[in-house]
Amino acid sequence: MRIEPEDRFASALRLAGVDRGALLLTSPEDVRWCSGFTGSNGWLLLQEKRATLLTDGRYVDQAANEVSSIVEVLECRTTRAMVDALSAVAPEDPIAVQEGHLTVAMWRTISAAVGERLTAANSELSNLRRSKSVTEIDKIRRAAEIADAALASSIELFRPGTTERALRDALESRMRELGADGPSYDTIVASGPNNSALPHHRPTDRGFEDGDTVVVDVGALVEGHHSDMTRTFFIGSPSDEVSEWYRILHDAQATATALVAPGRAVKDIDTACRRVLATAGLEEWFTHGLGHGVGLQIHENPFINASSDAVLRPGDVVTIEPGLYRGGFAGMRIEDLILVTDDSHEILTSSPKDPICPR
Repeated sequence: MRIEPEDRFASALRLAGVDRGALLLTSPEDVRWCSGFTGSNGWLLLQEKRATLLTDGRYVDQAANEVSSIVEVLECRTTRAMVDALSAVAPEDPIAVQEGHLTVAMWRTISAAVGERLTAANSELSNLRRSKSVTEIDKIRRAAEIADAALASSIELFRPGTTERALRDALESRMRELGADGPSYDTIVASGPNNSALPHHRPTDRGFEDGDTVVVDVGALVEGHHSDMTRTFFIGSPSDEVSEWYRILHDAQATATALVAPGRAVKDIDTACRRVLATAGLEEWFTHGLGHGVGLQIHENPFINASSDAVLRPGDVVTIEPGLYRGGFAGMRIEDLILVTDDSHEILTSSPKDPICPR
């Protein structure tokens, strides 16, 4: 499906602070968002009245089918040829680049070719894809629905003896069966007093045991768009202390979620969540940021933490995911994917938060 990208080109140039000259997009997600090109190797050079996609011979035909007719596709067989093409297409213009994406080595290579005309784009360019269109939201919503359904269909595996890897494999297989292109990221299944306390644990052959806490972080990928969700489960009967930790974490997550709305400073949401945990004496066990944006990347703007100056906008899709992690005791996390609407929010993930597994 072609994208008519004129408005997106204008947005990129505006956010980058390019009044005259050219903007070079090298991030695959930004190239895709602006032009529709889904290949793994492509640079998009934007000028006021011209757009040029630079890619290699593997993708020339694909690009012709994916990008708008206003985008000129140039075949460049090597990186050196791509750099030379920049000089040919923009022989005199200043060229702004994505400083946060380009490597130092590539910056030096381009600089050697274009000299002092190379500049860094405005940092506001990192917000290019924040406000999701209706089409993007539909894809993210579908990805969330698939992850929800995959988790629901795998609930019988939450029993003693099931391994972390077995549950991961079942979830990822089921998401593909339901129409996902694959998992949104490496699915996390973390069990027991030690593994569950590792926020990004990689599944092992450890089998679930009675009394375990099991953290499942699962998302689906649909046409390049991600979903993200975490639920925590108990195998058998948890201790009273573990149950109380979960109750407090649930309250903290609900408190933060209720504050998601346009115009809300993300640091205020983070503060409110941590205040609930601090009141119960648990804040020290929450060791990461509260959330992040989700779209063509699994982690993108806005990031929700105490040091961010971001303010939520309609069209943002973000996670709210507090967690508690104490090695040798337990780990737990609750995460929802949330769309910021014109006046409030919509939770896109619907899996229940009852942590007690059916026997």
